[in-house]
Amino acid sequence: MAWRGHLSRNMKELRILLCQSSPASSATRVFVEKNYKDLKTLNPRLPILIRECSGVEPQLWARYDMGVERGIRLEGLNEAQILKALEDLVKVGASLKA
Repeated sequence: MAWRGHLSRNMKELRILLCQSSPASSATRVFVEKNYKDLKTLNPRLPILIRECSGVEPQLWARYDMGVERGIRLEGLNEAQILKALEDLVKVGASLKA
């Protein structure tokens, strides 16, 4: 999981959108509770924005250089799949720099 320390090298901003109470966002809430501290510790200068809004569909957004953004819908994914989705967004950022 060394890629977790490379978020700030490959992206400019990470946004997590979720609903505070909906069942569709439950795995995303668990992911944030378990992983936010480690991600922020490993990437102290990377803005990691948690956006809570009633009824919103859970999503993960990454902003890269030149304003390029990529998003992934998280509804129906478990915590491990969300972690994999984040890893995929990190890889996209690495490929954009190449």
